[in-house]
Amino acid sequence: MRVVIKVGTSLIAPGGQIDANLLRAMVDQFDLTKNEYLIVTSGAIAAGMSGLGLSKRPSDVPGMQACAAVGQSKLMHTYERLFFGKKVVAQLLLSSDDFTSPVRYRNLQNALAELLSLGVVPIVNENDSVSVRELEGVFGDNDELSALLATAVEADWLLLLTDVDGFFVPNGRKKPKLQRVIRKLTPALEAQCNGKNTLGRGGMISKLRAAKLASEAGVHVAIVNGRHPHGITLGMELKVGTYFPPKQVEA
Repeated sequence: MRVVIKVGTSLIAPGGQIDANLLRAMVDQFDLTKNEYLIVTSGAIAAGMSGLGLSKRPSDVPGMQACAAVGQSKLMHTYERLFFGKKVVAQLLLSSDDFTSPVRYRNLQNALAELLSLGVVPIVNENDSVSVRELEGVFGDNDELSALLATAVEADWLLLLTDVDGFFVPNGRKKPKLQRVIRKLTPALEAQCNGKNTLGRGGMISKLRAAKLASEAGVHVAIVNGRHPHGITLGMELKVGTYFPPKQVEA
């Protein structure tokens, strides 16, 4: 089984510091003997902030580029340590052009196929250090990127890890209710999203749209809490999170 895992900034680098313990708990859930994994990782800019001694995310593009360049190195060092003795990891920094240009898209698919055939775990991120378009939020904190990647490699599953238990909907005067299954994303559901964190660019709306994109391509998708000790396993068993069943592709 081929699984794409997307980890957001709020999990990877809360407060600008890489949370290696959380990432280790995530990797420990991987069944590396049976499944192929690809990780879409956010957090380069946030991680770079601590390396450069910055307390606030830069608002200017050169400042964000500098943070991304420093933070990406820190991220890859962390992933290499987490997979040491288990798997070889590879870094891929992608831009929107890699998915819109037919030639580049085919090259990307070929490279990913070769890496997976060699048993490598691709670690994918936006090319924030040089691509201004990505810094302006083309991929929405990598949510859309993860959906495009899952489609490109014909993944079985896309797990969008976040810091909440899934997508919640209003429930009258009671506490909001977790929506366990979404078969069709409607404007009414999108209208119920609000809020973004200060370090990342995403939010629930970008996760819903990424889930729609991937599920329509035939991928099982779940939004799950990345802090749950068994969130990945239980998410794929439909026991936690919000699940988006894949659209049946007609023969």
